[in-house]
Amino acid sequence: MLKPTKINRKIGAHVSAAGGIDKAIVRVSEIGGNCLQLFSGSPRVWAKKSLEEHPVDKFDSNRKKYNVSPIFTHALYLVNLASDKEENIRKSFASLKYELEFDSLIKGSGIIVHLGSHQGRGWDDSREQIVGHIDQLLSETPDDSTFLIENSAGQNGKIASNLEEIRWLFDELEKRNKWVSKGRLAWCFDTCHAFATGYRLGDPAKIAKDEKSAIKAISDLKLWETLKVIHVNDSKDPFGSGRDRHDNIGDGTIPAHELKFFLNYEKLTGIPLILEVPGIDKKGPDKENVERVKTLIKN
Repeated sequence: MLKPTKINRKIGAHVSAAGGIDKAIVRVSEIGGNCLQLFSGSPRVWAKKSLEEHPVDKFDSNRKKYNVSPIFTHALYLVNLASDKEENIRKSFASLKYELEFDSLIKGSGIIVHLGSHQGRGWDDSREQIVGHIDQLLSETPDDSTFLIENSAGQNGKIASNLEEIRWLFDELEKRNKWVSKGRLAWCFDTCHAFATGYRLGDPAKIAKDEKSAIKAISDLKLWETLKVIHVNDSKDPFGSGRDRHDNIGDGTIPAHELKFFLNYEKLTGIPLILEVPGIDKKGPDKENVERVKTLIKN
C-alpha cells in the first residue's frame, strides 16, 4: 500500500451514493479524493426517485465540509440516443432530462453520457438523429446544466469512439443553438476507451507512424477547450481491442510511461481526474488507486 501523498491536482472517483447522495461525498473523501462522480440512482433501471427526494441540503453541507469539487453525474448505461426503437429513445430522453435537472439541482459540473450504439446502421445514418435529440434536451433543461459526451471503446457500433465524431457533433450543435459557446456542451475523455479504440496515450513524437496519438488528435480537432474531465482507467485488454474492461492503475495493459506522459501533459494539468476502476479488493475505486495516480503525476 502506497503512503498518502499531497498533490495539487483534482483526483477523485466514481463512488456509490447508496443511502443518499450526501454519502458519496464522504466515501470519496475517505479514499483521498477531492472531486466526485456518482449516479443519481441505479444505473441499470429506468425508474428514478423524484428530484425532491434527494437530500440536497446534506449534500451541500458535506461538499463544503469535505471540500469536494467538481461533482459529475454519470448517466444510465441504458441510454441510446442512436436507437431506432421509439420506446428506447423516449426512455433515454426522459432519463437524460432528469439527469440534467439533477445536475442543476446539485450545482454539478455536468452529466457524463455514453451516446449509445447505431446498432449496425452506421455513423452517417445515425448522427443527425443524435444531434436532434441533444439539441432538444438542452433546449428543455436548465441553463446551468451541462451535457458531457464520453468517448467510447468502439465495440458494437458505439458512438464517439472516433474523436472526429465528437468534433462533428459539437460543430452541428453549435450551428443549431451555440451550445458549445454557451457552456452547455463539452466532453469527457476515458483512457481505457481511447486505448481500446486504438489511440496511443504517450508522446506523439514517439508513436509509430501507423498508430494514432490521442494528444495529436485532440489538438488537431481543437478539443482541448471543451475537455472537462478525464476518466483515468487502465485496461484489461490489448491495445485496439475495442473492449471496454477497466483495470486498476498499473495492473492493466496501458504502458505506464504512456499514462504518465498523458496525465502530465500541459493541457491536462487543470482537468479533474476520475477513477472508475474495479479496486484492489474488487469493491470499486480505493485509496491504493488514488495513490497510484498521484505517483504518476508527482513532480
